[in-house]
Amino acid sequence: MLRGALSPGQRRSATVAGLGIAQTLAWASSYYLPAMLATSMARDLGIATPTVFLGFSLALVVSALLGPLAGKLIDRFGGRPVLAANSFVFALGLAGLALAQGPAGMFLAWAVLGVAMAAGLYEAAFAALVHLYGKDARGAITGITLLAGFASTVGWPLSAWLELEWSWRTACGVWAGLHLVVALPLNLMLPSSPVAPSAHAPRAADRAVSAPASPAGQDSNRTAVLLAFVFAVTWFISTAMAAHLPRLLQVQGVPLATALVFAGLVGPAQVAGRLLEYGLLRNIHPLVSARVAGAMHTVGAMAFLFIGVPAGAVFTVLHGAGNGVLTIAKGTLPLVLFGVKDYGARQGLLMVPARFAQALSPWLFGLALDRYGAGALWFSAALGGLGFTALLLLQDRGSRP
Repeated sequence: MLRGALSPGQRRSATVAGLGIAQTLAWASSYYLPAMLATSMARDLGIATPTVFLGFSLALVVSALLGPLAGKLIDRFGGRPVLAANSFVFALGLAGLALAQGPAGMFLAWAVLGVAMAAGLYEAAFAALVHLYGKDARGAITGITLLAGFASTVGWPLSAWLELEWSWRTACGVWAGLHLVVALPLNLMLPSSPVAPSAHAPRAADRAVSAPASPAGQDSNRTAVLLAFVFAVTWFISTAMAAHLPRLLQVQGVPLATALVFAGLVGPAQVAGRLLEYGLLRNIHPLVSARVAGAMHTVGAMAFLFIGVPAGAVFTVLHGAGNGVLTIAKGTLPLVLFGVKDYGARQGLLMVPARFAQALSPWLFGLALDRYGAGALWFSAALGGLGFTALLLLQDRGSRP
């Protein structure tokens, strides 16, 4: 009844707010979970800490394999049934972690969480918004990423507090319960059918998004390969930082308490980057904002490597801001370059390499950190440079004369 009494703009805002909160919960309880709980989990289960991260990698592999299927389901049925059902899968996986008594149970629980991540993180949310709003989804995509940008800021301290006060099992159980009592009702509130497009004329920058000319033939393949490479690079770097950032700061000489403060800047910086994209950068083409963001991790990493501890906050802020804008680009670039048709399925396919990169990232960057210390940043800085180069090579055929 309340929904029917709302104006279209209010309904859209309510949809974005609800989905943004559900996404915050989803990210905090999966992607950002191992950084705080892996050590205690490993000690209690009698395994090495890298084995816990191997379970996380398994979840990412499962997510990569099932991502295209999740996108197809959302293209066909919309986001509400898929995301609502997925709240139960998240709860099941987290409850499985809480009850695990050995490595086998832990790996099984992570595999279930991989199913949830395939149909419950940003790609699924973006596909749900495109299903609802079509070419007008750019603003809504930015909106949910603004809210979910606080996932690490909320998730890391809450997981650490629950583990400290009770146990890592309690932390997993609380996250499972939150999916049932918070995320499930929010996902059920999503509109069940596409919303009529706005009658308002789009801005100049949005016209590039609303009327894309899909590339064909070899140009289409080249665009898809470059875009998939950009997503893989950015997800590798993002996952590496999510899993190892506090430790990375410490091996460069930042004290533990200060490292936690610096790491806590990532979430607000992500939100600040998204506000910048929503404000200043919304009037320019999404490719331009993606290119600006694509250089930020590399610039920050180089500053941290050459200057040291005093540049630690600069590094985390630039990394967070760049990652924040690139998260939006993962939703808007496929829309502007390929259009609305089969968006979910295409998004799932484009993200397959990224999910495999994510799966390898905690392990590979952890090895580099063990061997080279803060020198591991050279690796991520070089990858960031390659991703920036790929963004420079991307062209939108719809913007050509």
